[in-house]
Amino acid sequence: MSPSRQKSKMLAGELYLANDPELASAHLQAQSILSRFNTTAADATEERRILLTELFARFGEDTILKPTLRCDYGFNIAIGKRSFINYDCVLLDCNKITIGDEVQIAPGVHIYTGTHPLEAKTRRAGLEYALPVSIGDGVWLGGRVVVCPGISIGENTVVGTGSVVTRDLPANVLAVGSPCRVIRQL
Repeated sequence: MSPSRQKSKMLAGELYLANDPELASAHLQAQSILSRFNTTAADATEERRILLTELFARFGEDTILKPTLRCDYGFNIAIGKRSFINYDCVLLDCNKITIGDEVQIAPGVHIYTGTHPLEAKTRRAGLEYALPVSIGDGVWLGGRVVVCPGISIGENTVVGTGSVVTRDLPANVLAVGSPCRVIRQL
C-alpha cells in the first residue's frame, strides 16, 4: 500500500495535516507498542528489544533504550549499534530521526522533527511540517538536551546538559548552552 498524500508530504518536509486517517492510525499503533514497552519489567530486556524492533525502522544490535519513551510513529526512527538511550526521552518523529552507532543519550533528552508555520492563519488551519534530524556516530547528548527540527550533529560531538541545539554542530566538538554553541574542539 502506498503512503497517503499527507504522509508523503510529511516526510518531504512540506506542510501537511497530521489528522490524516493513515497518520492517525499509525500514531495509535505506535502508542499501543509504547504503552507495552513503558510498562515492561526491569529484567524484560528481550521483550523490550522485540517491541522496539517492531516500532522502529531500525534498532541496532546491543543497543539499550530505557523506559519511558515517547514518540509519534516509530517508523521514522533508526538507531545504530551499541547505542544507549536513558530514561524519559522524547523522539518526535514526524520526519526521520537517525541516531548513529555508539551514541549516548542521557535522561530526558528531547529530539523534535515536527514544527509549525510562523504565520498564524496557516498554523490555525492545522498545517504543520517536519524536518529530519541526524545524530552522528559516537555523539553524547547530556541530560535534558533539546535537539530542534532539521538539525545534524557530527560524529563524536558532545552536547552539554540542558543545551538547546538550534543549529547544526560539526564533528568532534564540545557544544553547550541555549542556544547551543561550540566552545572547543575535541
